[in-house]
Amino acid sequence: MAEDYLQKLIRDGVISEDQLEEARDMAASLGVSIEDALARLEYVSTSDLSAMQASQYGYEFVNLETIEIPRTVIELVPESVARENYVIPLEVEDDVIKVAVSNAMDYEVLDKLRFVLNREVKVAVSSKEAIQAAINRHYGDSQTESVDSMLQEFTETAIDFTVTDSAGGGKLEDGDDAAPIVKLVNLILNEAVTMRASDIHIEPFEDKIRVRYRIDGVLVERDSPPKRLLSALISRIKIMGRMDITEKRRPQDGRVKTRITGRDFDLRVSILPTNHGQAVVMRILDRDNIKVGIRNLGFGEENYRKFQTLIRRPNGIFLVTGPTGSGKTTTLYSALGEINRPDRKIITAEDPVEYYLPGINQVEVKADIGLNFQRIIRAMLRQAPNVILVGEIRDAETAEMAIQASLTGHLVFSTLHTNDAPSSVTRLIDMGVEPFLVASSVMAIMAQRLVRVVCPKCKQDYTPEQSEIDQFGITPDQLATGKFIRGKGCNNCQHTGYRGRCAVFELMVMNSTLREMTFKSEPAQNLRRQARLFGMKTLVEDALDKAVAGRTTTMEVSKLDKGT
Repeated sequence: MAEDYLQKLIRDGVISEDQLEEARDMAASLGVSIEDALARLEYVSTSDLSAMQASQYGYEFVNLETIEIPRTVIELVPESVARENYVIPLEVEDDVIKVAVSNAMDYEVLDKLRFVLNREVKVAVSSKEAIQAAINRHYGDSQTESVDSMLQEFTETAIDFTVTDSAGGGKLEDGDDAAPIVKLVNLILNEAVTMRASDIHIEPFEDKIRVRYRIDGVLVERDSPPKRLLSALISRIKIMGRMDITEKRRPQDGRVKTRITGRDFDLRVSILPTNHGQAVVMRILDRDNIKVGIRNLGFGEENYRKFQTLIRRPNGIFLVTGPTGSGKTTTLYSALGEINRPDRKIITAEDPVEYYLPGINQVEVKADIGLNFQRIIRAMLRQAPNVILVGEIRDAETAEMAIQASLTGHLVFSTLHTNDAPSSVTRLIDMGVEPFLVASSVMAIMAQRLVRVVCPKCKQDYTPEQSEIDQFGITPDQLATGKFIRGKGCNNCQHTGYRGRCAVFELMVMNSTLREMTFKSEPAQNLRRQARLFGMKTLVEDALDKAVAGRTTTMEVSKLDKGT
């Protein structure tokens, strides 16, 4: 970076003289450029530096996140050349190829490109991080190859990669990273993490293996490995999960700790025998997901205040309800994280322990040795805890023990599988719990679902059609003040228009009227009607509020309206 350019940064007020001197010292001690030092010190972002450099030297600055590069153009530059030099081709016209580089002043790289490509090179500028992300997106996240290219190699060759399942030789060992099937499994894991998948589904059929990723709650089909790879794939995954590779007739569960793209992940593995072979589901547990603060879960102001009050109560049961994958665990872990203080003892009973929380005693259910929820709750009460989390109330005995714990001065969190908050009361009574126990112990029930959030990169405003207004009862005031948006589809969201999810809630706080109705075992619809009179918003109403505020779309609201 030229000296006059550094002075221009100071004149423009981007950095100060002291910050420049600090960056010079760091650059000299670490042997890096001054711009790298400025970026490491977080005085200037790398994208801003690239944009300033492009402006200074008269080059075009490109935002690679919004550009879709044709496959024919990508194939012009070998992946090894792109990764080694932080360059990516953008377009080609006649004999001129336009490339994005991180440093337009690196003439050695430009000369190398001209020699390798045998074309005239036109330069545009982008940040190193943006170029790396674009290379991962277009070539595949591995440093050497992508899932597509590896499957192509498998499909075009007749090599048999089946693994010997006997105790003798031929099985894949953990250290055998060079084995093609090991590389394929690693590439699948890398791709799934890069695409923000929560689950990987590997399903055998008569003539193929189907691989699908669940991204933002929606299954997306990926590549289809040849059927002959099934045995090797399953064996590799079993070895990673410390499971018995010789057992093919019974379901198995395992757990894998791994490091992907520089981050630690836990994989929960479930194997189920089917008529065409063993099917695998791997749940990807990202430890960063549970670091979500309560404020970021998606609460409206009123529900947020109520929730904060409830989790600080000294005793009682707080139930979170919803189907599998609705974010119940994240919500409860966020609540525990909020109240996890040195003066409180927190014990959890989980099946299984999904995330490991510092400062909290976590106990895993082990049914094979008789360590079930009931025995754990009995034992944990002798540990004098302040707060108890019971992973799930599945039967009357677990429910009654959780209720007794709440009545003896403990704050109890737990989950149920019901469609909404009021029906949780009738569910507990149907299990066989006495109505007076439910009425006296439950302090609140919260139902929740996850809705997809509109992609921030390609969102655009629109006016709802009359059919949407009629279907959801959108008021003229909401229509006038609301910000209705939807995603057009881009690279950032895999052309779905959505990126990420947020929760919608239905929080029913018990009061004297609802307790009396519970004591009389009144039906769920009566409880719902009464709770709404006291201000409870339904799941659909909360989702519609988020659609009006421009976080999600009415299409996502309609899924809740239909009960999906």
